[in-house]
Amino acid sequence: MICLAFESTAHTFGCGIVSDEKNKCRILANTKKSYIKEDSVGIHPREAADFHYANAINVLDNALEKANLKIEEIDLISYSIGPGLGNCLKVGAVMARTLSLLHNKPLVGVNHCIAHIEIGKKLTKARDPITCYASGANTQIIGLEKKRYRIFGETLDIGIGNFLDVFGREINLGFPAGPKMDEMYFTGKELITLPYTVKGMDLAFSGLLTAGKKMIGKEKQSDLVFSLMHNAFAMLTEVTERALAHTGKKEVLLTGGVASSNALREMMKEMCKQRKAKFFVPERSVCVDNAAMISWLGILMYKSGIATKISESRILPKQRTDQIEVIWK
Repeated sequence: MICLAFESTAHTFGCGIVSDEKNKCRILANTKKSYIKEDSVGIHPREAADFHYANAINVLDNALEKANLKIEEIDLISYSIGPGLGNCLKVGAVMARTLSLLHNKPLVGVNHCIAHIEIGKKLTKARDPITCYASGANTQIIGLEKKRYRIFGETLDIGIGNFLDVFGREINLGFPAGPKMDEMYFTGKELITLPYTVKGMDLAFSGLLTAGKKMIGKEKQSDLVFSLMHNAFAMLTEVTERALAHTGKKEVLLTGGVASSNALREMMKEMCKQRKAKFFVPERSVCVDNAAMISWLGILMYKSGIATKISESRILPKQRTDQIEVIWK
């Protein structure tokens, strides 16, 4: 089966084409365009949606060309149903519905967060991990339990990626700030005392962000970035370790855009080593938002008997990870 999918939850509009030949996840194409402004103070949903509409056909054509396929050779269409920015989600949904109707292809709407998990598990061969899902808007510690991806802990305010980007803009690093801050992390030498907020199994980053902003210009920049990231990543690692202990699972999967951070990878890897747990992280191209993961989950869901009627192909911007019954397992 070959699935073509659209990802449009936030600043990225992507088109992915994936085959499951011989039960292998073969990424035939994974093209995208991102709405990024260096001087941006964040994503303007309407402007981002306009950008997606303007680039959608080009991204689709590039994907088909890269995969060396015609639309008639596609078996299935899928798209991100949520969570995400409503204006942006609509673009992917409109593209998916249109192709489904024009070419009489079945349609599947999938959860963006679960797509990160499923492609990560498939490509790394993790079997039953605790997943640390760290991205711009989402920060969750997740494990499969009784046919649902249970959220053992999550952010109470902002996602860790947004936390990094907001602080990065404050020190004039532009957007996205994460990669530049990750480089600075390894040049920091002094750990500055900053808030560390873990409440049971949940986390909060706004207090850490506010305290960090107040120290700009008062502390060496590399030390401040190192300290902010160290506390934020240690909070993530602590809650992930608690979930491991609670469930008895022996694997950790790190995914989401912030999983590209070498600093976070090192910290999680060391924790897993001490707990004698296996550590998995997929390649960076599928850690960040991408449409190949939407394709792969679309295939899994469709093969288990799930399809989306055109009349029900809505978007759900606030859909949660734990609302989906995982019957494909």
